[in-house]
Amino acid sequence: MASNPHFESYKKDVIKMNNAKRRTVIAGNWKMNFTPAEAVAFINEIKPMVEGKNNCDIIFCAPYVDIAPAMEAAKGSNIKIGAENVHFEEKGAYTGEVSAKMLTSMGVEYVIIGHSERRQYFAETDETVNKRTKAALAAGMKVILCLGEVKDERLNGITNEVVSMQTKLDLKDVTAEELKNVIIAYEPVWAIGTGLTATPEQADETCGVIRDTVASLYGRDAAEAMTIQYGGSMNDANAKELLDKVNVDGGLIGGASLVAAKFTAIVDAAQ
Repeated sequence: MASNPHFESYKKDVIKMNNAKRRTVIAGNWKMNFTPAEAVAFINEIKPMVEGKNNCDIIFCAPYVDIAPAMEAAKGSNIKIGAENVHFEEKGAYTGEVSAKMLTSMGVEYVIIGHSERRQYFAETDETVNKRTKAALAAGMKVILCLGEVKDERLNGITNEVVSMQTKLDLKDVTAEELKNVIIAYEPVWAIGTGLTATPEQADETCGVIRDTVASLYGRDAAEAMTIQYGGSMNDANAKELLDKVNVDGGLIGGASLVAAKFTAIVDAAQ
């Protein structure tokens, strides 16, 4: 069926209005990849490729050992370096954990919390995700809060109920002022590392459900100002179609964030 040029023009106008309200954010999640030397080499490779591309925020969330050298390599560029997790206590007997105070002392601004792999492999719950979120916000950090349904929940038609409940639980006791420092990343768990991707329509619909839930908690203005990313195997081939959707304000990128040319193509799609 031929597209309606009047509708396409209207859609572009809506996206422009939304972009004026909220910032597009393209964030790479390196997961457990890159030695410090490899991280520096990657940042040095991609810096000139994304230079001047300022229509979106560009962030790479790195393993703890890579943060300091990656931040040093990114100095003077439009690239920011974040962390992949944070603990909810300021200090104590929590072997292997890192606190928000430790991260902010290094100048780290962004942190991913509640990624599906943390929930799947390391027993993260909505309760601990909420505690980590509040700790990071209290320390002045910006949170990329991940949530999404598993395959059975999608097949059973309860995606909307699941993401709405996660949104409410993960944001419990987060104030309206703190909410300004929260980005939500919708990541259908069945699309993480599987090569599967939600259709642009599915991504837009579910991001819209999340936005409506935020509106029910904080009001429509707060919901319209919130950046909501799609985080389920966005790549250089599908980024533009996903980012063209009204409720998709960016991407949390996994595998494609490890390849400079692919990540740059996603940044270009956001321009």
